[in-house]
Amino acid sequence: MLAAGHGTILLTGASAGVKGYAQSAPFAMGKFALRGLAQSAARELHPQGVHVGHIVIDGGIRSTLHPDSGQDSLLDPDAIAASYLQLIRQPRNAWSWEIEIRPWVEKF
Repeated sequence: MLAAGHGTILLTGASAGVKGYAQSAPFAMGKFALRGLAQSAARELHPQGVHVGHIVIDGGIRSTLHPDSGQDSLLDPDAIAASYLQLIRQPRNAWSWEIEIRPWVEKF
């Protein structure tokens, strides 16, 4: 990517990387570290044309194992994918380094 002068690296985090929860220290440590890696890499690589993004997934994800019963309370995998594509396609004069994705019922 550096040789080409462009590319995108996306890292998937969780709300635990932004705020620690009781009884979840090991998970929070890993997600905080991932967020720090993304932020540092963005500062290093953005000036070289490589877009680095951190995506906070804050909520359950709908699957065939966890149907949503039409309530829209779980994240739709296709909607998550659309957000990732939006980040990849951002013009470099308006890059985001971090976005949060959550269903409308999730508290934040």
